[in-house]
Order: sequence, then structure tokens, then C-alpha cells
Amino acid sequence: MGTTGKPGRPRTGDTYRQVIGLTGPLLPCVSFLGRLPTATIEFGSVLLVARTSGSLGTAGLTGGALALGQVVCGPLVGRLADRHGQRTVVLAFSLANALAVAALVTGALAGLPAPALAFLGAAAGATVPLVGALARTRLVALARRSGAPEDTVGVALSFESSLDELSFVLGPALVGLAAVLAHPAYAMGAAAVLVAVCGSAFALHPTARLAAPVREEPGPARARPPMPRCVPALLTALALQGAMFGACQAGIAALTARLGQEDQAGLVYAAMGVMSAVAGFAMAAVPDRVGARTRWRLATGAALALSLPLLGTTGLTGLYAVVTVLGSAYAPHLITVFGLLERAVAPSRLAETMGAATSAVVGGQALAVAVCGRLAESHGPVAAFAAASTVAGLAFALALTVRPTPYRDHLERAHHARVRDGRPG
Repeated sequence: MGTTGKPGRPRTGDTYRQVIGLTGPLLPCVSFLGRLPTATIEFGSVLLVARTSGSLGTAGLTGGALALGQVVCGPLVGRLADRHGQRTVVLAFSLANALAVAALVTGALAGLPAPALAFLGAAAGATVPLVGALARTRLVALARRSGAPEDTVGVALSFESSLDELSFVLGPALVGLAAVLAHPAYAMGAAAVLVAVCGSAFALHPTARLAAPVREEPGPARARPPMPRCVPALLTALALQGAMFGACQAGIAALTARLGQEDQAGLVYAAMGVMSAVAGFAMAAVPDRVGARTRWRLATGAALALSLPLLGTTGLTGLYAVVTVLGSAYAPHLITVFGLLERAVAPSRLAETMGAATSAVVGGQALAVAVCGRLAESHGPVAAFAAASTVAGLAFALALTVRPTPYRDHLERAHHARVRDGRPG
């Protein structure tokens, strides 16, 4: 049963029905399946190359190149979607990504050398169509156009972020299952088919045209509104969140290996992701009186506090318990920062911003996995877990000091400055 907030506020279940009613039930299904390949290829590329080449170094190089390609090109995909609409951009990148992933699979099976595999990995990352980020942008735009109340926009962000969390749990799980039963190439091949079919379906859905951003900024038609000064800090917060993911992932892998239970690493990480997704869906029940900045501070403070028990975790049962509880802080943080970004930027730069946000999370995670993996090898899993807590502390400090402001406040300040200086507009 839904949860009731302040008087007159719809129940949580009713609000989710309103959100799904903006697009119809088909689009969430298509967008979820369309973003699943992104999570699949990140983990799958490493397993695939490790299996075919026998070299963990080559596998790490390929996976790192894939992550770098996505980090660099993510904001570009969003910018193109802002300028030319989602339909053309997502369709082109979905088909290109399917071809790039298929080429990576073919190259790995053919035994291509490490530089060639790294190039193919970078191409697979650079062509990711960012279905998750653009689905979030599309749903928020539809909510704004329909005149939906602010809590509905917040629920839309919660819904999309929770779908992201589920995809990043299910994707690696499917790759692991394919690796155990047959070969990682099957999971990668399925990802190529899925992004071609469901990515194209997401691009061609009628809402792609309806969600085109409305230009609200004054000035020349080709002028691009500036990014508010709080945006880099918010993107840094997301990079720190990604670093927490990566540090925890490295620590979990190291501890399960020490316990002789390597096959449990994916399940432990999945438990954290499932709890994060549950917490994300539950965010719709948070009362409106708890403002976004307060939510940001609470989420980062909770992540810091809940990460500290990792430092004393030595057994598998304790690891499951601590990591699962820690997952409850992740989605609320992501959802809150995405919401702050959505309010901080101009509508005509929303897709670009969401693309940059996704790149920040991916980049932070990839860097932390590389650094903390070596720390864990040299100093044990506690070193990786200590890094996770340190990053959580930095994220908490950032939430305490940064004061994000809505874009409409930026417009008002700019208007008052023009009036004061005697300029038109």
C-alpha cells in the first residue's frame, strides 16, 4: 500500500502511476532493456577478454578503454540530443553501439592483440546511447510540460534512478551466469542485439518528439546558456559516488577471494544494488518538507556512517549484512543529486548535463576499481574499504558546503543585472 505524506499529497503508489501515465507502460520496459547492455558490456568485456586472451592485464586494458570512451563521449551524446532531439541521436548511437560490441566480441574470439582490443573497447564505450540518462531527461521534460507538481518530478527521478540500479545489478549477473554456463561472448552478443532492438524502440517511441526541450532563455536562438557554478560540484559528488562503488567492488572481490569464496563477490555486490534500488523506489514517500539539500546531507552522512563497519568486516555473513545495509544510502544520494542538477541547469542543456552526470559516475567507479584493486592486493581488503569510507567523507563534506540554486534564480539574477546596467532584455 502507498505511503501518505502531508495532507492532500497523493500516495506513493498513486504518484508512480502518474509518472508511468506520462509515457505509458511500454516506454519504461523498453528503456530498462535498452540500458541493460551498458551494464552488461562493462563487466562482460573484462570477462570476455580474460577468457579469450588469458591475460588479466589485457582484460583490464580493454575494460578501462571502454569506460574511458563512455566518460569522454557521454556529455557529447547528451549535447547532440539537446540540439537535434533524442530520436535521431539515440537511433544512430544504438545501431553504432551494437556494431561496436559485435566487433569487440569478434576481435576477442579472433585473438587480436591488446592494442586492437583496447581500440574496440573504446569504440564500444564511446557509442553507448545513454538510454538511462536520456530516459531520465525525457521523463522529467514530460512531467514539466504536463504541469506536474514538484513531488511528481522527484518521483520520476526516483523511478529512473531505481531502474538504473536494477540494470547494474542484473547486467553483471547475466554476464556471470553466461560465463559459468557457456561463454561471456553469449552475454555480449545478447547485449548487442538488445541495444539495437530496444535502443531503437526507445528512440522511435512517440515521446521522443514530445520531450524536446523548450527554449526558455532570453537572447539569440543559437546562444547556449551557461552552466551554473554549482554544476561542477554536483558532478564531483556523482564522481565520488562512483568511486564509492568502485572501492566497495574492489574490497568485496578481495575479501571474498581471501575467504576462498570468489564466486560470492557478484552476489554480495548484487545484494547492495538490490537494496539501493528498493531505497530508490521508497524515496517517493519522503515528505516534501525534507528539502533537497537536507536529503543530500542525510544521504551522504548515512553513506559515511554505514561504510565504517566495513573496516572491521572479516567474514562472509558480516560482509553480506554490512554491504546490503550500505546500499540503502546509494540510490537516495544519486536521486537527490540528479534532482539538484535538473533544477540547476537550463532545460536546453538537460540531456548534456545528464550525460555528464553518467560519465562522472562511470569515471569515478573505473578509477576507484583500478586504484583500490591494487591497494587491496598490497594491503588487503581493509585498504579498499578504508578508501570507500574516505570518499564517503569527502562526499559528506561537499554536501555540507555546496549550495545549489535553481536555474530560475540564475535567470532572475541575470535579469536584475541587465536592468541595473541598463541593457535590454
